[in-house]
Amino acid sequence: MVALPIRIPDLPSMDNDRLYTFCVYNPELKIERNHKGELLIMAPTGGETGNRNFYINGTIFTYLKQNKTQGKFFDSSTGFLLPNKAIRSPDASWISHERWNALRPEERKKFVPLAPDFVIELLSESDELSFAKIKMEEWMENGVRLAWLLDPFDKTSYIYRQNQKVEIISGIVTLKGEDVLPDFRLDLSEVYGEV
Repeated sequence: MVALPIRIPDLPSMDNDRLYTFCVYNPELKIERNHKGELLIMAPTGGETGNRNFYINGTIFTYLKQNKTQGKFFDSSTGFLLPNKAIRSPDASWISHERWNALRPEERKKFVPLAPDFVIELLSESDELSFAKIKMEEWMENGVRLAWLLDPFDKTSYIYRQNQKVEIISGIVTLKGEDVLPDFRLDLSEVYGEV
């Protein structure tokens, strides 16, 4: 399965505030907008993917409790307004305190008008790998410093870094937050193992 674009006749006149309101009125839908202005509505995840996401977010929560001064983490419901005008929602993301604090209070309440520093995307049963890779490239082109695409079906991790070739790692390993999140670790045994 792949997310198909939805074309709404007055979509070009739907500014970011109207799109935000549209999303508020349809909370059961996960809605993104690509750089062409097309809406993408994603299917909800299945139980196994939901369980994997829960583990990832639990690991992030534990890290955050120990490193409160590092920045802000966000869940999959958070929309980011990217420089290319797309609105995307990664499965998990992080922004440094410095960049978060530079935002005006009203900018923090709706779609966050910047690309995160760090992004995690977890492939689900309804995702297509080729589409997910395109989305990862978009994250990087819009300023993300480090991004992980996790494929639990092939037990493969795709590590994206600024101005570098994608690193592909097979198997169950522990991923590190590198210079973006120096003390952050994600043990993939729970993500790629039995759920």
